Amino acid sequence: MATTTDRKTNEKTSSIEDEEALEREHFLRILYAYKNYRIYAMERVNRSEKSFNKLPDKHKKLLPAYLPTLSKVRSAIDTNYELILRITNSSDQMFVNKDMENVSDPRKKVKAVTSHDMEKIYTTLKQFARDWSSEGKHERDSCYKPIIDEVIARLPINESFQEQKKVLVPGAGLGRLAFEIARLGYECQGNEFSMIMLIAANFILNRSAGINVYTLHPWVHQYINNKCSEDQVKAIQIPDISTQNLPVNANFSMAAGDFLEVYTEPDYWDCIATCYFIDTAHNILEYLEKIYEILKPGGYWINLGPLLYHFADMHGEESIEISYSELRRVILELGFTILNEKTDVSSTYTQNPRSMLQYRYDCVFFTCQKPFVDTS
Repeated sequence: MATTTDRKTNEKTSSIEDEEALEREHFLRILYAYKNYRIYAMERVNRSEKSFNKLPDKHKKLLPAYLPTLSKVRSAIDTNYELILRITNSSDQMFVNKDMENVSDPRKKVKAVTSHDMEKIYTTLKQFARDWSSEGKHERDSCYKPIIDEVIARLPINESFQEQKKVLVPGAGLGRLAFEIARLGYECQGNEFSMIMLIAANFILNRSAGINVYTLHPWVHQYINNKCSEDQVKAIQIPDISTQNLPVNANFSMAAGDFLEVYTEPDYWDCIATCYFIDTAHNILEYLEKIYEILKPGGYWINLGPLLYHFADMHGEESIEISYSELRRVILELGFTILNEKTDVSSTYTQNPRSMLQYRYDCVFFTCQKPFVDTS
């Protein structure tokens, strides 16, 4: 007869196995989406070609460069796919699991590729331009540099590397901000929830072979607001810096998972740097509480970004949207002291600099300090 302890042990084991199975299925779905990039992207090109072929002959003659441009788009997609194959082939080291080997074969347990997944892959390609190309330097400088400068000012670097200050970067994306902080001599960890981003970050941080060795066309999926046809197929090279270019004693890592679940140890981090992150929460107040909890007494929270609230208009998703003035009040209510604050720091996010449509944010940028004595 099974005892209560045995039943609880079996239930716990079953729960862990179910969770691992779900994670495995999710990883397979994302890998399958990556591997279907070319098919999905080419379908869009084919739609444009079909529309052109339906035009009257007199209109076709007025657009002699239209089909040659589509040929260049196809070639650019092929180039992107070559990079994607490198990315997916390197991802097998992330998870030791035989189920990952034949993901190119459609299988019943892998859900169909969704437009949502594919849009995230398109965004990841643009994220490469932002984080790891020389073309992205201007955008990086507008939002990463203020954070890095503030980290240095609040936590002066210890040249001896004997007592590295611990800096956490939630929502790290492809890891450039966390990489730059670690390169300065801090112990830095990036945290990312998106498996699509993590797979790409793993490649660029751990598998890239040098400087500007990979060619990418980040704007090839933008069919509108192009001033010039060549802008759509503009090529860039990545990475603009060797990702092996870290000090010998550097301490840099990336952690996968939900920020609220991964970090549970209180009073641990000297600094938490958030860039375009806090508005990714279902409930932004949970993020604020977690940041306060895991910061050391006297630790700093440095933030730059807008309040887009990613789940605000997403059907079936819960979302709390509050103004900055209300958010600021809560920050103070939790016990933080605001040391530095600007509400008009202009920056963009994965913006195509050649597009006729430009999105620009007037971001809030602040530095808060957790009191040395907990006043909550």
